[in-house]
Amino acid sequence: MKRQLMTLFFGATTFFISSYGNAKIAHDTKNELRAPAYSLVTIDPYTSGWSFNDHLYDGTIKHWTGKDFPLIGVIKVDGQSYRFMGEENVELLTLVNTSEQGSWSGKYTTNQPAKGWQKMSFNNAVWKEGKAAFGTMENESTAKTQWGSKYIWVRRTIDIKNSLKGRKVYLEYSHDDDVIIYINGIKVVDTGNACKKHELTRLPDNVVATLKPGKNLIAAYCYNRVGNGLLDFGLALEKENQRSFNTTAKQLSAEVQPMQTIYKFACGPVNLDLTFTAPLFMDNLDLMTRPVNYISYTVSSNDKKNHNVELYLEAGPQWAIDQAGQASTSESFEKGNLVYLKSGSNTQKVLDKKGDDVRIDWGYFYMAADKGNTQYATGNSTELRKSFGKSKLAASKTNGTDHLAIVRQLGNVQNAAGHFLIGYDDIYSIQYFGKNLRPYWNRNGNKTITSQFEEAEQEYNALMDKCVAFDNKMMKEATEAGGKKYAELCALAYRQAICAHKLVEAPNKDLLFFSKENFSNGSIGTVDVTYPSAPLFLLYNPELAKGLLNHIFYYSESGKWNKPFAAHDVGTYPLANGQTYGGDMPVEECGNMLILTAAIAAVEGNAEYAKKHWDVLTIWTDYLLKNGLDPENQLCTDDFAGHFAHNANLSIKAILGIASYGYLANLQGDKATADKYMDAAKKMATEWNKMAHDGDHYKLTFDKSGTWSQKYNIVWDKLMKWNIFPKEIVQTEIPYYLRKQNKYGLPLDNRETYTKTDWIMWTATLAPDRATFEKFIDPIHLFMNETTTRVPMSDWIFTDTPNQKGFQARSVVGGYFIKMLENKLNK
Repeated sequence: MKRQLMTLFFGATTFFISSYGNAKIAHDTKNELRAPAYSLVTIDPYTSGWSFNDHLYDGTIKHWTGKDFPLIGVIKVDGQSYRFMGEENVELLTLVNTSEQGSWSGKYTTNQPAKGWQKMSFNNAVWKEGKAAFGTMENESTAKTQWGSKYIWVRRTIDIKNSLKGRKVYLEYSHDDDVIIYINGIKVVDTGNACKKHELTRLPDNVVATLKPGKNLIAAYCYNRVGNGLLDFGLALEKENQRSFNTTAKQLSAEVQPMQTIYKFACGPVNLDLTFTAPLFMDNLDLMTRPVNYISYTVSSNDKKNHNVELYLEAGPQWAIDQAGQASTSESFEKGNLVYLKSGSNTQKVLDKKGDDVRIDWGYFYMAADKGNTQYATGNSTELRKSFGKSKLAASKTNGTDHLAIVRQLGNVQNAAGHFLIGYDDIYSIQYFGKNLRPYWNRNGNKTITSQFEEAEQEYNALMDKCVAFDNKMMKEATEAGGKKYAELCALAYRQAICAHKLVEAPNKDLLFFSKENFSNGSIGTVDVTYPSAPLFLLYNPELAKGLLNHIFYYSESGKWNKPFAAHDVGTYPLANGQTYGGDMPVEECGNMLILTAAIAAVEGNAEYAKKHWDVLTIWTDYLLKNGLDPENQLCTDDFAGHFAHNANLSIKAILGIASYGYLANLQGDKATADKYMDAAKKMATEWNKMAHDGDHYKLTFDKSGTWSQKYNIVWDKLMKWNIFPKEIVQTEIPYYLRKQNKYGLPLDNRETYTKTDWIMWTATLAPDRATFEKFIDPIHLFMNETTTRVPMSDWIFTDTPNQKGFQARSVVGGYFIKMLENKLNK
């Protein structure tokens, strides 16, 4: 069998390259935090490229979902090529089949085996024999042997025909949930709590060396935590002599600043600095939504001699398709001083797909460069790479899988600088109650993607300086608010939070700033995702905070949503045609909408926005008055924990939602209404104190003593200076939380060791001083620095192991900025 180890290319994109100078100013401080994943291209939920590795050349560039987005960078110095970014797609041959590639059987047991079960010498005579895959046959179509219990141990004897010396071998496996896999007794995979299919892990050379001709052993353990179970594995062998760029540069450093990710390399006799920039200035929405990012480079001789230097950049068609195998077309053209390379799917079904693990397959991806000293071609990827080695870029066309490549010939130089531009033209971005909406930058339909790149090119020098200045200012303010480690976490959060949204303009000219629930169900415009992410947007532009709420107000005010509480969402991304989530969160979403409307008023100093929506805000407030103090069995924002009643933290949200309404009434001069609702909130808070108090802490639920939870919602009482709740509540909770912390953070509550990092930030903001605040922040910083789950920052993590529980690349990390928001509100 033959397969392709391909990078999946992503969506209707426009990608350009040109070359000019870099910023004149430098960053004041270095971010020392090793990122779980490094943000490279951050435009929106579809055009989102990341490095999941410590070194930029250690793996393919990926979409946040983990699908490959091939982007390869190579520098040639005096004829020697050094790959500094990405990996080449190569063909894999099946060495040992998985169950989907052919039948295999193994010995298995569901009882704890004796020590040494993973070694070849172990006697497994009493184990059962079964056909792979092992799993819950009613739900897993590949399962041939029923496994529905918690644990399984499997031993598979394999026969290797020939020597594998010097070969690249991969373990391919599917699992649900935790899996540990050994080859000839050596551990090669330990996933922790995870569930994935068709994973590929390259085996270290020392493991390959144990795979001798004859009998060998693959042994695996899998833990089915809940629901479905699955275990399958095999080996793949990389076809020889496929790679053109085997020599890599030596990466010297990597760091993430708010708007930039910076790499430094040694490439033989020259050094290369590479900077990825997304000019996400929230005070300029046309600039923020301009679908253009930059890759800047600086080349400098490290031996004070001139060297002949060329830069090669290649992208695959997967940037414009959802799934491997979708056919695409490519072409090139010149306009002005740029040359463009274009790729897009053949079908071009605009806004035809929705979902979570889905990529765009409409619109067009482009690469471009200044015409001067540039070669470009589209076609077979292997031919492109080999022709670059011969200094004459060319390739034959393929049947729908053309790659795009550009070469910048820098000449015989000691120093050179320039940049690439990367962008995306999705044509239409969102469907809003049946109407297709263009991206905000082209909301009137009178702009072109090439005009956006022309503007980006013209503004490059000024924007580079402006981005560095913003980074310096933000890092300074974040450090002053919460310390260096807090600032470093905020740097990672900035672009991630923004690019998990898409900004469009509603037919009535309202801003609609739609979030996508990345890897948490794909919902669009979810209120309880808006709530944690809002501090970032309240801090930098309250108009965007309004954009997070406008669609929910419209949904109720139009009569399309007729329940007496706020909706959870308005659809599944990118189709915002009405709620698709299966369960309501009545108290949760009403409280969220009221609190954030009050926060907008606090930032703006008036209640004009609330006044526009007063009728529906009144309905939601009265719902909370009736149902908020002791919530019935229902979901809250932490819906992964399931339904439960008498939720003390949810009650806090309801009470502060009512206080928000009173606060807004007061800003409008209605003192009678303000007093009524503020008094009601304070009376409810008094009752809350009686119901929740449990000695040295406060309960998770009112009816269960000996339980506890983070009361992060009470942070708004502190930020807004309402004094609804007695101060002794926070004074009691903070010391208790510190006693409950694990190595990687404070658990969400007493039920599990997992946590939500955004909520820890809110809990930390309740601390009486910065030193105490930092005691909560340090474990999160440690987790991000040490996690073995290499994905864009997860907000749902374990506190006792360096593993992700779920979720990634979500907008909720905007909640990290709540400490900075506190400083703004206290000025």
